[in-house]
Order: sequence, then structure tokens, then C-alpha cells
Amino acid sequence: MIDIVKAVQGADPSLGTYVVVLRGDSRALDGPERLTADAQAWIGQNAPGGRLARVTVRLAPYPGAEPTERSVSVMAFGNARELAAFATTWTGDPLPEEDPEPA
Repeated sequence: MIDIVKAVQGADPSLGTYVVVLRGDSRALDGPERLTADAQAWIGQNAPGGRLARVTVRLAPYPGAEPTERSVSVMAFGNARELAAFATTWTGDPLPEEDPEPA
């Protein structure tokens, strides 16, 4: 994961230091270049410095392999607090609703 973050930062230095690369199946994404309405609303309230970008990088699929081009969705933030809050809220699997205990 560190390699891909470094590659993203090298490919687009304007993204800054605080970036997270999203998986294609991220629940924050509504396609590779668009956030879901819920994620966009969350960003507006909790991380107004956050922005989504699409970046093309060269990465090796495994150590020793020839690097190939790959486009990735990246969230960039103005500070570490915003990145951590986004990652906590949007990159993990949602917790299942707990059933109320029977009386």
C-alpha cells in the first residue's frame, strides 16, 4: 500500500501528503470518478478540504514484475485528521446492525 501511495504522490504532487487510494468496490464511490451522494455530503460536513481525483500510475502487480499503467481513485485531504476520519468512516466494512436483545 505504501508503494501505491508514493506512486500517486509522485504522479500528482498537487494532491499533497494526505491521500488514500480507494478500492474499486469502495462504498464511498459511485463509479471511479464520482463519490456517492452520502460520501459527498459527509465530505462537505466533516472534511471540506477533501477531494476526489483519478490518477494514473505505473505499478508492478507483484515484486519483480514489470510495472504497468493503472488508474486509481484517490481521496486527497488537507490534513491528517480529515484523512483519518474519512478512512474510519468510509474504508472499512460497515458494522452490521445489532439485533435488540430479547426481553
